[in-house]
Amino acid sequence: MVKDFNLKANVGRSKCDKLSINNKRTNAIFRQESVFRIMDANLNRCREGLRVVEDSLRFVLNDGTLYKKIRKIRHDVDGVLRNMYKNLIKKRDTFVDLGRQIPETSRRKLTDLMVVNFKRAQESLRVLEEYSKIFAPEVSAEFKEQRYAVYALEKEVYLKYKITF
Repeated sequence: MVKDFNLKANVGRSKCDKLSINNKRTNAIFRQESVFRIMDANLNRCREGLRVVEDSLRFVLNDGTLYKKIRKIRHDVDGVLRNMYKNLIKKRDTFVDLGRQIPETSRRKLTDLMVVNFKRAQESLRVLEEYSKIFAPEVSAEFKEQRYAVYALEKEVYLKYKITF
């Protein structure tokens, strides 16, 4: 079961860092709720990024083979924490999320769209991999496996369509 977390390691940290880590309020904030919000946000971000790539392969490039590969990855990622969905969504608080204030940048080319969304999925999978080590270490390796699958598929798409960075 998921536990509350306590940051105790402060070896090699500055006095200021030690104070903030040892502060009871800081420890109280880094609890199940925070981790669930991080996991929920990154699962959403990953699925969204994969969906953009998937739809680009499906509807723009008409590539059934690569489309099916990215779709499988998206479904596999979704399945890793599917049994925790109700816990994750209960902690979702989009109205206080500071990320809502960040302006979106425009994209003018399909290649920009594809690259940005591959990176979005990869980065979110890394966050999922790291944070799952805290409360569900048995699934951390699954997120790592999916991250490497996305790296491989990005290369495959790049080689086939010359998507540049």
